[in-house]
Amino acid sequence: MASNHGSLVREATLLLDKFSVGKQCLDDFLEDASQAMKNVEAEDKRFILYIVCGCVEYKKLLDIVINVFYAEHGRCIFRADRHQFVIICYLAMFMQDELGFPHFSNIIKSLDIKKMHTFLTFFFNVTHLTTWIRGEWSQIYDTAYVERNWIAPLLRWRPGIDVLLDQLAAKMSRGGAQVKKDPTKKTTEPQEFSLTKPKPRSLLAPEAIPSQEKHKPVPNSTYRLPKEIKAVEEIKQINRQKAEQMLYEVNIKQFKCANPQKSEHTKNVISQIREDLDSKLKFNSTHSSGAPATHKTNTWQVKLNNTTILREGALYNRKVEVELQRMERLVEGEGEPSSFLRWQKEMCDRDLQESFAQVERRRLEGLISHEEAAMARTRIMEHNQKNVQLKKEETAQLMQRYAQKRLQEEKEMRDLVQKVTEGHKNSKAAKVKLQEFKQRIVKEVSEQIQDLLRQALEEAQAELSRKFEIIHEIHAMESVPFIRHKFLDDTETAGHDLLGEMSLAELKERLAILKEAERHEQQKRHEWILEEKHNKELLLLDQLDAIDLHRKALSHAAAHRKEEKKERLSLQQKAVAGDERVQALQKKLTEKQQERQRQRENERNKVKSSEQANAHAVKNSQHKNKTLEKQCWEDLEQRLEHQVQKESPNRQTYCRLKQ
Repeated sequence: MASNHGSLVREATLLLDKFSVGKQCLDDFLEDASQAMKNVEAEDKRFILYIVCGCVEYKKLLDIVINVFYAEHGRCIFRADRHQFVIICYLAMFMQDELGFPHFSNIIKSLDIKKMHTFLTFFFNVTHLTTWIRGEWSQIYDTAYVERNWIAPLLRWRPGIDVLLDQLAAKMSRGGAQVKKDPTKKTTEPQEFSLTKPKPRSLLAPEAIPSQEKHKPVPNSTYRLPKEIKAVEEIKQINRQKAEQMLYEVNIKQFKCANPQKSEHTKNVISQIREDLDSKLKFNSTHSSGAPATHKTNTWQVKLNNTTILREGALYNRKVEVELQRMERLVEGEGEPSSFLRWQKEMCDRDLQESFAQVERRRLEGLISHEEAAMARTRIMEHNQKNVQLKKEETAQLMQRYAQKRLQEEKEMRDLVQKVTEGHKNSKAAKVKLQEFKQRIVKEVSEQIQDLLRQALEEAQAELSRKFEIIHEIHAMESVPFIRHKFLDDTETAGHDLLGEMSLAELKERLAILKEAERHEQQKRHEWILEEKHNKELLLLDQLDAIDLHRKALSHAAAHRKEEKKERLSLQQKAVAGDERVQALQKKLTEKQQERQRQRENERNKVKSSEQANAHAVKNSQHKNKTLEKQCWEDLEQRLEHQVQKESPNRQTYCRLKQ
C-alpha cells in the first residue's frame, strides 16, 4: 500500500463521487463496491472502504471545514476535487496515529502538490483550529470531547506538517524554475486558417455559491443537568457533612460524663449565666462610677494600621467627653444610683449560686446514669457470652461429624485412585506425542518472530533514510547567505508630505524633552507626598500616646473587677459544696462506682477460668487429631504393601519370559 497511495485515494474519491447521501444505503453501496474491486488486494480494498465509510459517517464535521475552504479559495480550485479534500481532512483527523506521519506525507506527495499545499496551510492554521473550527465542532459534539480527541492531536502534529509544507513549497519552486530555464523546448507558432477566423471562446458562467443552511442552536437542556438533580445532590452533601460532624462529636463526647471534672457544656452554661448577669448591669454603668465602659485590654505590642489608630483615638475622645458631662451633672447636684446597684448585685449573686447548685446536681445525675448504663451493659454482655458458648458447643459437634465424613470420603478416593493408576500403563507414547507437538509449535513461533524482526528492520532503515534527507535539506537551507543592507539617515524625513512629519532625530529630541518635563513633575509630586506623610505621622504619634494612656487606665479597672469576680466565685463554690442534695448525689455516685468495680473483678475471674478451660479443650482436640492422622497413615502403608505383594509375582514371570 505504501507504494501506491495516490491511486488508492483516487479510487476512494471516485466511490464518494458515485455515492449520493439520502438516496442510497451505505451498506449496499459498500458491498457492490467490494464486489467490483475483485482485482484489488484485500488490504487495499479494506483501506478504501474504511475511508469511504468514515467520510460518510463524519460528513457534518468534514463539510464544515471544506465549505469554508471553498469560500476562501474556490476561485482557483475546481469543485470536482471536493471529495479529494474531504478524504485528506478525514485522514488528518482520524487516521494519523494509525497511518503514521511517513505514510501520510507519502499520500500528500503522490497527489497534486499545489492543491495539497493550499489545503494543508488552511486546515492546520492554529488560529483556524482554535477559533471557528473548534466552535463549529463543539455545536455538534461536547467541547471537552472535541478538544481531547481532535484539536489536541492536530496541534501535536503541527511541527511535522510545517516540515511537509516546506518540502511541498520547495518542489513547487523547483518545478517552476525548470519551466523557465529550459531553453531547448521550442514553442509552436499557430497559423491562421485561410477561410475565416475562429470566434473567441466565450467565458464560462461562474457557478452559483450555495447558501449554507442555518443550523439550529443546540438547546441548553442537552448539556445541562436539571436543577432538581443539582439541588438534591447539594442537600445530600450537606446532610452527609452534618451526619459526619454529629458522629465525630458523639465519638468524642460519649465517655465525658464519667469525668469527675466539669464538662465543656457545664462550663459554657456557667459562662453564659455570667455574661447575662453582667449585661443586666451595663444599662447604667456610666453613672455608677468614674470608670468608662469595660473593654478587653491588650497588653502585648500590636502593630496597628492608621485607620485603627484614628478610630480608637476618636472613641477614647468621645468617652472622655461623656465622663466630663457626667462630672458636670454631679457638680450640679445629680445623685448616683449606688444603693439600687448594690441590691441588684446581691440578687444576681443569689441567682448565680442557685444556678451553680442546679448545674452541679445535673452533672452528678449524669454521672450516676452513666454508671447505671455501664452496669446494664455488663449484664447484657454476660447474657450474650452464654449464648455464644452454646453456639460454640453445637458447632464443635457439627465439625466432628464433618471430619468423620471427610475421612470416609478420603478412603474412597484412595481406592479409586489405585484403580485408575492400574489402568494407565501406556503413558509413555502419549508423552512422546505431546513432546513432538510442543516442538512443532516452538518452530512455528520462531519463524513468525523472525518475520516480524525482518519487517521491523526494514521500517527502521526507511525511517533513517528519511531523516538523512531532512538533514541534508536543512544543511542546504542554512548554507544560503543572508545579506542585509541598511541605509538610513536620521535627519531626513520619510517624504510623505504630511503636516506634522518629523525626522527620526527630531522625534528623539522631542521625546527627551517630554521625559525631562515628566521627571520634574514627578519629583515635585514626590516632595509633596513626603511632606503629607510627615504630618500624618505626627498626628498618629499623638493619637498613640493618648491610646496608651487610656489603655493603662482600663487595665487597672479590669484587674480590680477580676479580683472581685474571684472573691464572688469562691463564695458561690462554698455555698454549692454545703448543699444537702449535692452531697446526697455524690454519696450515691460513689456507691454506684464501687458496685461497678466489683462487677469488673467478677468478670476478670470468669475470663481467667474460661481461658483455662479452652486451653484444656484445645489440647484434647490436638491429641485426637494426631491419633486419627497416625491411624490413616498406617492404613495407607498396609494397602501399599498388599499392592506390592500382588505385583511382585507378575514382574518375576515377565522377566523370565524376556530372558
